[in-house]
Amino acid sequence: MSKRVRTTLIVFLTVFLVLSGVTVVVVKIPYWKSQRAYGDAASSFTEHLDPESLEAMKVGAKYHSLNEKASNWELAPIKVDFEALRKVNEDVIGWIYCEDTVIDYPVLHGETNETYLHTLFNKEYNPSGSIFQDSNNLKGFIDNNNILYGHHMADRSMFASLDEWQHQEYFDKHPVMWLLTPERDYRVELFSAYTISAYDETYSIFRGFSAEKDGPELEEYLKKMKKRSAVECEVELDPQGMYLLLSTCAYSFEDARSVVHGRMVPVDSAGGKLLPRPSPTAP
Repeated sequence: MSKRVRTTLIVFLTVFLVLSGVTVVVVKIPYWKSQRAYGDAASSFTEHLDPESLEAMKVGAKYHSLNEKASNWELAPIKVDFEALRKVNEDVIGWIYCEDTVIDYPVLHGETNETYLHTLFNKEYNPSGSIFQDSNNLKGFIDNNNILYGHHMADRSMFASLDEWQHQEYFDKHPVMWLLTPERDYRVELFSAYTISAYDETYSIFRGFSAEKDGPELEEYLKKMKKRSAVECEVELDPQGMYLLLSTCAYSFEDARSVVHGRMVPVDSAGGKLLPRPSPTAP
C-alpha cells in the first residue's frame, strides 16, 4: 500500500470517527437535557419522607375521626410543592412516583394529546416529552378511569419500564405506585400488566357513572383487563372505585402498547401534606 493511499485511508477513518462521535453527542443531548430537567424538578419540588418524618407529621392530631387514631392515617411517602410547580407550568395536575424505579415525574394535562408529546413540563421542546393525562379525561383525576401516557425512551426513562411489570418477580417487588395531587393523594394498587393494541377498548374512559347505569359496565371492563394480565396479584376491584391506566409504546407488533392498571386508593394527604381535619368533638 502506497504512502498516499495510507494517508487517505487514515484521513477518511479519522473523519468518520469524528462524525460518528458528533452524531452520538447530538443524539444524546436531548436525553441529557430531559434527565437534567426532571432530575432538577424532583430535587426542587419534591421531598422524600422517611418513616420518622411521616410520624412527626401526625403529632398534635389525635384523631382522624371520633373513633380513629392518627396513627392509622396513611400519607404519601413524598411531598410535592404544587404551588411552585404551577408557577412553572399551570398544566401540572399531579406527580407519579414508584419507589426504587425511574418513575418520579410531574403529570400534565394539555389541550390535546399532542401538547406534551414532545414538550417537557417546563415548556421546553424535547423528544422525551412529559407524562400526561389523556386530554379526553376531565382535567385532574375525577373520572373513574384515568389514562396516563409516557414515551418508551431508549435510556429507559419516562414510561419505558412499564414492560417490566409483565414479569412476576418485578411486579411483586413493585406492587404499588403513588399518585399525588394538590387535592388528594392516592396509593395506586397495581393489578394488571400486558401488551395490547393502541386501538383496543383498554383505552376506555368511565366518567361519573351511577351505580345503576354504568357501574356494571366498568365492573365488566375491570374483570376483562385483569384477566388479560401477564402476572397475578390479589387486588380487590371496586366497580364504584377510581382507576389509573399507564401506557407506553411497545415494539412486539405494529402499534403495540405496554399498559399497567392500578386501583386508586385515597389516603390522608394531598401533595404529601396531611389533609386538614376538623377538630374532633366529644360524642
